[in-house]
Amino acid sequence: MSLSPRVIALLLACIISALTLVFLTFVEGVTNAMLFVVGISSFIISFFLVYYAIELLVFREVNKMYKTIHQLKIRDFSISRKSIIQNANPFKKLNDEIFVYVAKKQKEIDELKRLEQFRREFLADVSHELKTPIFAAQGFIHTLIDGAVDDEQVRDKFLSKAAKSLDGLDALVKDLVVLSQLEMGEVKMSFERIDFIQVIQEVFEQLEKSALAKGTSLLLKPPYSGNVWVKADPQRIKQVMINLVENAIKYGNENGRVVVSLEEDKKHILVFVRDNGPGIPPEHLSRIFERLYRVEKSRSKDRGGTGLGLAIVKHILNAHKTKITVMSKVEKGTTFKFKLDRIDS
Repeated sequence: MSLSPRVIALLLACIISALTLVFLTFVEGVTNAMLFVVGISSFIISFFLVYYAIELLVFREVNKMYKTIHQLKIRDFSISRKSIIQNANPFKKLNDEIFVYVAKKQKEIDELKRLEQFRREFLADVSHELKTPIFAAQGFIHTLIDGAVDDEQVRDKFLSKAAKSLDGLDALVKDLVVLSQLEMGEVKMSFERIDFIQVIQEVFEQLEKSALAKGTSLLLKPPYSGNVWVKADPQRIKQVMINLVENAIKYGNENGRVVVSLEEDKKHILVFVRDNGPGIPPEHLSRIFERLYRVEKSRSKDRGGTGLGLAIVKHILNAHKTKITVMSKVEKGTTFKFKLDRIDS
């Protein structure tokens, strides 16, 4: 027989009614009619009281606990903290508190798994990035040692390639060191009042040769004749602009254009770096600021770079108490956006 709330209430009501009748039989003057009325009334009252207590306070809450377990299994962590505080039912409170605690721990576990996956991918990427230039330089040098050094033309060519590989390795290690220092907060920003227009012009001049090689035009919109003063670390904010503009040139289309535009409000200068290149597929947008993440690994390697530029940009801007965002449409181009604190002239 299934011990449902009704069966349990029926059994307990029968026991309570029977005990009541037994005690009343020892009382003088109690008639059979009185015993019948008391027996029936005690049975009915006991049945409904016990049934209510078991059904509402125990079975219903236990069923909710099973539903909670089901929610946790399907990763549904939606629950209002306010509903826990306002509820007076101790079983309900216990159920909800367990749910919140387990949900919090599950999220922590999911985050740890995500970080562990990220760590594995990062170590694999770092190993690959370090291995490639080392093996290349090693191959060129061993070829020279094995006798090619006597051929002046081959020697100069191989030494040049080995030097290029080692230069790439040096750039990668330097960027890794800078990124590590930024993440650990070891790089202190030196905030100054700087002219952001001058920073943009210096960046354009520095990257002019790369832009000309691809036929890319570098534009500032709207054209500024005066100054735009911002509060920033001059060296680091220039590094941000170099990375963004250089990426726009490198991954943009031949004979394309890169536009840096500014918008002003009362407290901030909004900076936009746009290109009209092939764009970034939606599935990659959430990961492009990760260390060593490349949208197209083979093509990215051909174009150079360490794959750490955008990660460094993100951390520099975080140190400036601002965030960088990206918007992109395939075959339409990509726009990076961030803001800096404005200083009135």
